[in-house]
Parts: sequence; C-alpha cells; structure tokens
Amino acid sequence: MWSLETLGRVRLSRHFFMRDFLYSEIGNFHEKQNFPDDPDLAIETGKALCETLLDPLEETFGRIAVRSGYRSASLNRFGNENRLNCARNDNPLECHIWDRAVGDDRIAGASIVIPWFADQYEVGRDWRDLAWWMHDHLEYSEIWFFPKLCAFNLVWRPLPHKRIDSYIAPRGCLLRPGGTPGEGELERQRRYADFPAFRGIRYP
Repeated sequence: MWSLETLGRVRLSRHFFMRDFLYSEIGNFHEKQNFPDDPDLAIETGKALCETLLDPLEETFGRIAVRSGYRSASLNRFGNENRLNCARNDNPLECHIWDRAVGDDRIAGASIVIPWFADQYEVGRDWRDLAWWMHDHLEYSEIWFFPKLCAFNLVWRPLPHKRIDSYIAPRGCLLRPGGTPGEGELERQRRYADFPAFRGIRYP
C-alpha cells in the first residue's frame, strides 16, 4: 500500500502525476492489481509521454481526460484473454505497458479525450482536423482514433513512427510511417485555423 502510494506521488511532468494513469476500470471491476514490475522504467517512459505529448495538449486545450493510462503486463494479459479491448502483450502496437522494452525500443501511450474538441466533434466536426493538428505540432509516434468522444490513443517512442489510424469514418490508415500527408500544409492549416494557439511548454 505505502509503496503504491509513493509511486502515485511521482510527478511525471508539469501537469501529471503517476497516479493519474494507474486507475483501471478492468482492474477495479475484476479486482486485479495494476502496478509496474519495473517502476523505474514505467516512470521514465511515462515522463517522456507526458512531457512530449500530454503537457502541450493540456497547455493548449485546457484539461484533457485520461481514459486509460498505464497497464501492468498481467492486467493487460487478463484484459486480452477476456476480450476487454486490450491487445496482446507481445503486440508491437500495445502502448499501455510502459515498463517493457525490446532492445532500445520503449513505448508509452494513453487513451485520452480533449473535452474542447469532443464538444465540437459531437456536433459534426471532422476528427481529421485534430489529427492533422497533432501531426503538425507534436512528436507523436502513433495515434488511433475511436468513435466515442473522439477519444484517441496517443503514443510516444524514442524514434516516432508517425502513423495515424482511425475507427471513425473514413476508417483506416490516414498516414503510414514514412508517408507523406494526403493534404498539403496549407490545406491542413485551414482545418484547424480556429484552434487555440499552440503552447508547447515542457516541464524543466
């Protein structure tokens, strides 16, 4: 209990603490623990995710909501085996297990909602407006969009893949790793011309 409380107090960035990412609906409902096998690695990759990607979003759009953050390997395996929308642990795109590394490759991701954009999406705004804004402003690795609330998985890696996929129409891959956007820079900028000014403030 006390070590978990200490872990939760670890500050990952200007706006986020480890506790913000430890809650799991799967773990809560099924009474499964959710804490890392390698806390130091989970903290290291979590810091990179928050400083590089989540802090700039919060600084720009106001509060962002974390729908799903860190998952332990055992919790994620349970979720996958019971068809609870968790990828296999060995899936290279599984981003919630922050304390795993294959060689030099590390990964950290979270499913988030931007309330500012979710309100506009609800009345018909195109999810690609946000996708292209993130492409033009953030050093993301992968982004996966989902229909409910225009939630999306946002992923950090040391060497970003720059891939965007969506389960919202038009479904499929918007941008493949190493690919060129299907819309030019000016066309993309027109999509998000009314967005708040970017504030890429990083925690010192």
